[in-house]
Amino acid sequence: MTLLFVASFYCNGYSQENLGKTPNFIIIFADDLGYGDLGIYGHPTIKTPHLDQMASEGQKWTNFYVGASVCTPSRAALLTGRLPVRSGMASDTKRVLFPNSKYGLPSSEITLAEQLKKVGYNSACIGKWHLGHKEEYLPTNNGFDYYFGIPYSNDMDFVGDRTKFKEARGNLPTENFNVPLMRNTEIIERPANQNTITKRYAEETISFIKKNKNNPFFVYLAHNLPHIPLFASEDFLGKSKRGIYGDVLEEIDHGIGQIIATLKEEGLDKNTIVVFTSDNGPWLSYGVNGGSAGLLKAGKGMTWEGGMREPCIFWSPTNIKPAVISELGTTMDLFSTFSALAGVPMPKDRIMDGFDISGTLLKNEPTQRKGVFYYRGTQLYAARLGDYKAHYITEGSYGQFGKKEVHNPPILYNLSVDPSENFDLGASHQEILAEINLMVKEHQSKLVKGKDQLVDIE
Repeated sequence: MTLLFVASFYCNGYSQENLGKTPNFIIIFADDLGYGDLGIYGHPTIKTPHLDQMASEGQKWTNFYVGASVCTPSRAALLTGRLPVRSGMASDTKRVLFPNSKYGLPSSEITLAEQLKKVGYNSACIGKWHLGHKEEYLPTNNGFDYYFGIPYSNDMDFVGDRTKFKEARGNLPTENFNVPLMRNTEIIERPANQNTITKRYAEETISFIKKNKNNPFFVYLAHNLPHIPLFASEDFLGKSKRGIYGDVLEEIDHGIGQIIATLKEEGLDKNTIVVFTSDNGPWLSYGVNGGSAGLLKAGKGMTWEGGMREPCIFWSPTNIKPAVISELGTTMDLFSTFSALAGVPMPKDRIMDGFDISGTLLKNEPTQRKGVFYYRGTQLYAARLGDYKAHYITEGSYGQFGKKEVHNPPILYNLSVDPSENFDLGASHQEILAEINLMVKEHQSKLVKGKDQLVDIE
């Protein structure tokens, strides 16, 4: 950081004081969005003007990761600040929860909503939950005061001809999916009309903001799109040059614009942090109906970069210093960061996997995070330390990118110069592999059985 930049930074007054003692938090979580699917991340035809503006006014992160490459464990990681192997929300057989699953997120886990409630936050979960559909596992039993959304993925409860679903590449009438739409613990619509669901999620978010504008609030807006099948309302269907996938993203972006406008109208923009990211990479096996990981390799379900590195934008006017951040970050860091900003002590009775990145957001300081662990189910497939990533196991998914392969010695990539993971440097960088192996050994020594629930999703 140059002296000129430091002087400019402090003269502009970027600090936690501007946020106040109890800033509001909004996490907007897309589903199956690829690293290359936003305008600000390089997509040539998908128009995302509101997200692009958020990035220009805030921070665009280029090395931001999720806790898993599929839905359930990724969402558990975000909401608990812990790797999903610690909460039991990881499986080597059923990788996500289904409508016939028996269990969900254990009550012993502390969600971000429960954490913020300790200092008086009101919270809402709007959108896809996917951490247990039975009442005891729903958002309202995990710290959220309000829930409006679907309990699992939008392609579940399929009641049509599955062969036609595959032939249509995910485009079928919404009536083919008997997914319930819930308000709190009650089903209010079944099947959910997914043609209008993106619009309704934005409306519900805006309503909650207005009702809670005089109290600190936390909104977790988890869109169930652009997960296959794809749906858009009449105002957006057929409007994007990218086809229906673009239609979906442009409608999500429009709703985000409405939420940002509401924050400004209510005088809440300078006391609110908005974060946008996604749960995992694109579902590439659906061809043009799936997204793009851009220059990153592979996508959903895999531990190549395209499966777990996601777009991430932080926005809060006068608080977050506009910048492009190449430091390492993960969704698990949100728990630690929001806790610090809200003045909530971190839990002391469990291992947490997040870091407080508020120094990066408010002062553009380096993050404390030096490494990232890439799990597939309960198994560690890869690890990143600084610029370098070692793959111990690689495995494709959904019929793409090959069968499972164990690498001994591991394959090694310098992600700063080779983000597409093309050039193995393992043979010439044994000392770096040794450092990564040491980091992994230390990490695995802290997976404590008894405290950490190393069990499969059922």
